Amino acid sequence: MDTPMMRQYEALKRDHPGTLLMFRLGDFYELFGQDAEVASRALDLVLTSRPVAKGQRIPMCGVPHHAAEGYVAKLLDAGHRVAICDQVEDAKVARGIVRREVVRIVTPGTAIAPSMLAAGESLYVAAVCGGDSRYGLAFADLSTGEFRMMEAESRSELARALSRCAPREVVVPDDDDAWSTLLAPALVTAYDAWRFAAATAERALREHFRAPTLDGFGHWDAPTATRAAGALLQYLRETQRSALLHVWRLQTDQASDVMAIDPIALRSLEITASLAGDRRATLAAAVDRTCTAMGARHLQRWLRGPSRRRDEIVARHDAVAALTPGASRQALRERLARIGDLERLVGRAGHGSATARDLVAIARALAEVDDLRRDVRTLGASLLAQLASELDAHAALRGAISSALVEDPPVAVHDGGLVRRGFDPALDELRDAAQSGKTWIAELEVAERARTGIKSLRVGYNKVFGYYLEISHANRERVPPDYERRQTLVGAERYVTPAMKAREALILSAQERIADREREIFLALRDRVAAASPTLLRTAAALATLDVLAGFAEGAEQHGYTRPVMIEEPGLSLAGSRHPVVEQVLRDERFVPNDVEMSADRRIALVTGPNFGGKSTFLRQVALAVVLAQAGAFVPADHATIGIVDRIFTRIGAHDDIAGGRSTFLIEMQETANILHNATASSLVILDEVGRGTATYDGLSLSWAIVERLQEEPGCRTLFATHYHELTELAAHLPGVFNVNVLVREEGDRIVFTHRVADGAADRSYGIHVAQLAGLPPAVIQRADAVLARLQAEKSDAADALEAPESVQLALGLAPPASLESEIASLNLTSMTPLEALNVLAALQARARSAAPRSSAQSGKVVQMRCAQADATRKVERSPRADGADDGGS
Repeated sequence: MDTPMMRQYEALKRDHPGTLLMFRLGDFYELFGQDAEVASRALDLVLTSRPVAKGQRIPMCGVPHHAAEGYVAKLLDAGHRVAICDQVEDAKVARGIVRREVVRIVTPGTAIAPSMLAAGESLYVAAVCGGDSRYGLAFADLSTGEFRMMEAESRSELARALSRCAPREVVVPDDDDAWSTLLAPALVTAYDAWRFAAATAERALREHFRAPTLDGFGHWDAPTATRAAGALLQYLRETQRSALLHVWRLQTDQASDVMAIDPIALRSLEITASLAGDRRATLAAAVDRTCTAMGARHLQRWLRGPSRRRDEIVARHDAVAALTPGASRQALRERLARIGDLERLVGRAGHGSATARDLVAIARALAEVDDLRRDVRTLGASLLAQLASELDAHAALRGAISSALVEDPPVAVHDGGLVRRGFDPALDELRDAAQSGKTWIAELEVAERARTGIKSLRVGYNKVFGYYLEISHANRERVPPDYERRQTLVGAERYVTPAMKAREALILSAQERIADREREIFLALRDRVAAASPTLLRTAAALATLDVLAGFAEGAEQHGYTRPVMIEEPGLSLAGSRHPVVEQVLRDERFVPNDVEMSADRRIALVTGPNFGGKSTFLRQVALAVVLAQAGAFVPADHATIGIVDRIFTRIGAHDDIAGGRSTFLIEMQETANILHNATASSLVILDEVGRGTATYDGLSLSWAIVERLQEEPGCRTLFATHYHELTELAAHLPGVFNVNVLVREEGDRIVFTHRVADGAADRSYGIHVAQLAGLPPAVIQRADAVLARLQAEKSDAADALEAPESVQLALGLAPPASLESEIASLNLTSMTPLEALNVLAALQARARSAAPRSSAQSGKVVQMRCAQADATRKVERSPRADGADDGGS
């Protein structure tokens, strides 16, 4: 590329591989070469070209600089990294080509512009390293300055931690390519491996936090996490070209402090995202009554990682109880609503991207803090008193912003007019000088009309030619000799005078100096806010916590939630329990509440009942009650006593992984294996129709063995929904196993779902009735009824061969084949003609009709036949839904 500008572009491009370089040219950001081809496809832009040498052109496309954020957001969504290259030198004073630099690299995990962020969701970028038995994780939200790290002892523990923060981008050492499967769907960014070295990482952290050692950050307890944190900090500083003053602390998380909810459980319980993709149908949406975006983000963190510390949970419940009286809570919530997203406002100041409007918004937010602190102190709960002590109104900073900036400043600093008159005497003088010049120009039109006698003469201005006098061609003969022609138009000429040029120079000089002075004042003010980031963000965190607690109280009062009693023992008692999401979705019907009682003597509940009866809803609402309680909220029940849960496991729903070569049943078994290997006595396990993805005999056997294993070890609280009614016999043989079933009422040939759960076992699944409700053709329903009647008629009591000596297990003995069956088995059908086959079949039929009833010695064969019949029966009874899920509700 032989032009100076293109050589400049090429040098910058070489320095930033792996990015799309957006190169500022005038009012546009341009992309060239392969970058342009990629961007034009992603952004649906017209691809043009630019000459770079004789006979050579380079592909090119561009976007207006004022609309660049929207285009960058689309590129990030497509998984690209974007380098923003701006002019860093005034073109008026530049010698030769204007100097340009990459001022920021925007990646999917480091976006900070408001238009690229979801208000109620954190945007995390993470770093991971390690292997074998130790893994390090660090993650940060650049928009708020949140920076955390934790050590994981296994890949599964690391996966759970990643699911809690759900990073958009994960930075990994470039010498380790084994991370992609674990980290999906996040963008994986390979980074220099030496950045993860212990010495390099620790030095980066010490320099940033200006600390001689890292002992105060939990360094000795988390050496691998410290490596990840140091590498992540280097990555952020390299991409943002910022001091990151708002990243003021590094917090070390302990896995033992939070309930572990793995990605499978997080998804199947629809805690923060629904399976159907509707965010409204989630636990987070159902309980979110926050008034601020920072409160909504804080709520999501609590729901993804509920506490395991009883003292912390009880303190939150105390605060919610104190906030329940309506009058005090409403006043507090109104003040919170006026505060806005203080966390991200301060984050932009620390990042160096805050505008004057952001600073004014910070001052307005701080104006509410004094009254909030006073109100919260009167509520009594210890946690609320602690939060009140962390609220700092920053009176001096608020006063500085309010006295310096106008109420409604422009978005861009260069637009001018953002500093109040009277704040800076030097600025006022410059404004007066500029104004006097403009007044002289305004008066010039009247004076020149009188001097020349040209009534149509007018004074105008544009950015190219500055101020001018415009005279029509008809009056050209009357133009004074001191007028200097500047521009010719179709119907007029434009002139200037020496006096006008002098005044214009004075005005423009004053305006440039005004812009420079306003920028100086604004940057000094922004730096002052950035320097106060630690205390401002501590205040913001306290406000966000207060917002969540007040929202919990609001929801509890609206929907009749009750305060749970938290115990250390592994019990679980819910009276009148309801599903928090389904209850709010139902508009014209009342949700049917249900009870559950689990203790040392009632640990494993086998839940039976019809398809579409509400089993899955019942299972989920129990799990969600535990999540809410340990997050600090009240629960949808009349009464609740909950033993602290360390982990929630779920095996719900059916899906396959075609790309990964995993069938539905294989995924089901892998998820169940994870439960059996990792559940503890303090865990809560939710199993919904395990074994349905294979033959009935196999599925029943597996389900039986799984229940036995859970009962023996770890003996945890388990809710197991099944259509294998044979499993209900386990309650009579295994201590701690008990039956509950969803009741139905039969009315003639139809059934009515009561959605009521009661003790005892069900003996039917009513699959054909549900198929009828689903709209299967009548002929299919009639045929299914006929087949079911025949299969049930063929069942024999001998099929109920069940033994229970020291260990309960199915007796599956096989009897020797009868003589007639042996003869059939010996036939060589491939050598028979159709007529011969018919003759043999007729003879066999005659012998069968005259044969005596089977002896008891043949009962073992009957067991095998019964399993085949049961398999056929369940296939007929099964609900016609493709995923086989019991989607019952109330």
